[in-house]
This record gives sequence, C-alpha cells and structure tokens, in this order.
Amino acid sequence: MEQQIVNSKNDTHIINSQIIVKNNYIYTLSKRIIDTVGALIGLIVLSFVFIIVAIAIKVEDPRGPIFFSQIRVGKNGKEFKMYKFRSMVTDAEERLQNLLTLNETTGAMFKMKNDPRVTKIGQLIRKTSIDELPQLWNVMRGDMSLVGPRPPLVREVAEYNENHKQRLLVKPGCTGLWQVSGRSSIGFEEMVKLDIYYIQNRNLFFDIKIIFKTIGLLVGSKNAY
Repeated sequence: MEQQIVNSKNDTHIINSQIIVKNNYIYTLSKRIIDTVGALIGLIVLSFVFIIVAIAIKVEDPRGPIFFSQIRVGKNGKEFKMYKFRSMVTDAEERLQNLLTLNETTGAMFKMKNDPRVTKIGQLIRKTSIDELPQLWNVMRGDMSLVGPRPPLVREVAEYNENHKQRLLVKPGCTGLWQVSGRSSIGFEEMVKLDIYYIQNRNLFFDIKIIFKTIGLLVGSKNAY
C-alpha cells in the first residue's frame, strides 16, 4: 500500500488510499497518561486477584508456568512479548496444528469454543477475561494501550492483505471496539472494519466509552473464548 507521511508541529498524517490516521499531540499525550495511570491502578487494585489466580494455576498444574508469553505484532509491525495468565496446557502451541481445521471463526484468527487445550482454571479465567489482566504490564511498558485493536499473532499478520495491515497503524489495546461489539461472534473481516472505524474516529471520549462498556460486560459476566 502506497503511503505518504506529512509531518507538522502537532500531528502526523499517514495517508493511503483507504485510511487517514491523525496523531494529534494532545490526544496522544493524554492517552499515554491515562494508559499509564490506569494500568498502574489496575495492577495495584487487582494484585489480590493476581495472587489467587497464580495459586489456582499452580494447584492444577504445579509444573507449568503461571504466565504465558507470546510474540505479538504491534504498531507499525513492531513485535513485542505479550503476557497473559496461562489458561491452556503447556504444549498448547504444539497441539494447535491438529486443531486448525476446527477453527470457528474466519480469516487470520483461530477461535474454538470447546478448545481441548484449555485447563479447568483456564475456562474460568477466560470466561471472565481475567486471563488478560497481565497485559496491564504491557500497557505500562508502552507496548499496548488500554484501548486499541487486538494485537495479532505473527502467523496471522503473515496472512494479512494491505487492507488488514491498516490495523497496525496504532498501538494494540487490552480492549477495543471489536471486544465490546460481540467479540467471538464477529468474523475477522468485520473485526478489521471495526478496527479501522476506531482508528479513523478515535478520541478520548471514544476510548473512555469503550473502557466503561468493557467494565460493564465483565461485570455482566459475558462469555469469551
């Protein structure tokens, strides 16, 4: 995709045939402050949950690690290590190849409602999205934002066309428009459309609205997988 980058004092416009990203300095700075403060508060307030989940994971599988790390692709294609609570068996990645034909979503993603690799505690923390909490550390590091597109896997990006790659124009998020719009019931192409819509219309009010909607879904115990 052909791009033109125009710099000015306060913002940068990344222009191509389909999307324009406006990186307003005030918005970018405010978003980073909210990310840092929000992630720090979250890590402190939820520290007790971290301890309980860590113990539960170890009780079920004493030999396996508490956390699961995976290389994801962030803004402008930069790779980073994303952290989650381990919700699967330790050889989950090796088993994936045998399950790809059972994929229940479309495009460059893998989703399976009754994934046999998920542990008992994993089923609970996935249902409540507690497995995602360690990503607050990624937000503190600056790899991710509280709100943004879902960070894709390297193998997923390898299948992207030029339209899909537009998701990588901003930092990925712990939550986003896709997550609060149906998540697992939404196919890959629709997810891309939602991400592009967010990128084109993002502002602090939009971000805060998504955060509060995410909290509402978590409190309402909406299922996720």
